[in-house]
Amino acid sequence: MPDKAYLVLEDGTVFEGRPFGAPVSATGEVVFNTSMTGYQEALTDPSYAGQMLVMTYPIQGNYGTNARDDESSRIQVSAFIVRERCEAPSHMLLTGSLDDYLRERGVPGISDIDTRALTRRLRVAGVMMGALVQDDPEGALRKLQDSTRYGSVDLVPSVSADHRFEWPLPGVYSPPPAEAPKHNVVVVDLGVKYNIMRSLRLYGCDVTAVPAHTSAADILALNPDGVCLSPGPGDPALLGYVADTVKGLIGKTPLLGICLGHQVSGTALGGSTYKLKFGHRGANHPVKDLSNGRVHITSQNHGYAVDGDKLPSGVEVSLTHLNDGTVEGLVGRDYPLLTIQYHSEASPGPLDNMYIFERFVELIKAGVR
Repeated sequence: MPDKAYLVLEDGTVFEGRPFGAPVSATGEVVFNTSMTGYQEALTDPSYAGQMLVMTYPIQGNYGTNARDDESSRIQVSAFIVRERCEAPSHMLLTGSLDDYLRERGVPGISDIDTRALTRRLRVAGVMMGALVQDDPEGALRKLQDSTRYGSVDLVPSVSADHRFEWPLPGVYSPPPAEAPKHNVVVVDLGVKYNIMRSLRLYGCDVTAVPAHTSAADILALNPDGVCLSPGPGDPALLGYVADTVKGLIGKTPLLGICLGHQVSGTALGGSTYKLKFGHRGANHPVKDLSNGRVHITSQNHGYAVDGDKLPSGVEVSLTHLNDGTVEGLVGRDYPLLTIQYHSEASPGPLDNMYIFERFVELIKAGVR
């Protein structure tokens, strides 16, 4: 392993640090997450596909890694960027170190850089493409300038299942529900996190996940009591095929859209989306419920938002972000539709918003109006 590694941003900024994980190079959009814990859940979150993840909390790896905290079958980030990597982790469930976890899965990391300065640069200039290399930062910058932009590629096919599957998966942790499931829910896998399916099952749902390209007709042929549109990576404007599916489902079955699923629902209804300057990523984002004024602290991971000024009359904004006023939720006036921009399943983050699954089950019980 070389003694030095370099994070090179597309504006020419170079951060020198120490390498860990796999001794390979990587490129991607550089984004930051403000959570104090949950690095393993973040590393395996499919919504981070195509991105290099910066954690703003200074020390990472202090409680190691374990199989229960994975949110998908693999690490999804292209690289991991931290201030300090703990080399002596401790936790009752620990089975390995952060360094081992990355190295065994072929993902590079860099430590000992000023993540506060890096985060400030991303907040001022906006997220940008970056490269992580062990040598030749000048050459990395030249290659980076010719690389494919994050927002120009549909990343959903790279994280979606290639075939239908039932939850729970063999060998994946999933606590049993308190009683036998009563409802059949189909999850459209745009990059689903395990804890969404765990949560649906805990709230009394049998869960079947289908690939992102599955048509509305094929989904309805499964006789679902409701359909959940999962989170995922990339620009929702590239997902016209998913929007077409949503159009075919609206009014025919209760719908729950989470994060990317929320954004695609907005476009299917005739709205539009736009890219945020540096996105919302962390476990401490305040969201206001417009129906009762209650404020929720939420877990978020997204770089795009629904334009609230371009929505049709049949849908209304139900939630807004208190930091910047962006749309955080939609409800259908004439059909059973519920969407949220944040992650009700957390992982990482507070569990304050699990009630969304309960609301979805209430929609299912009420049926299609």
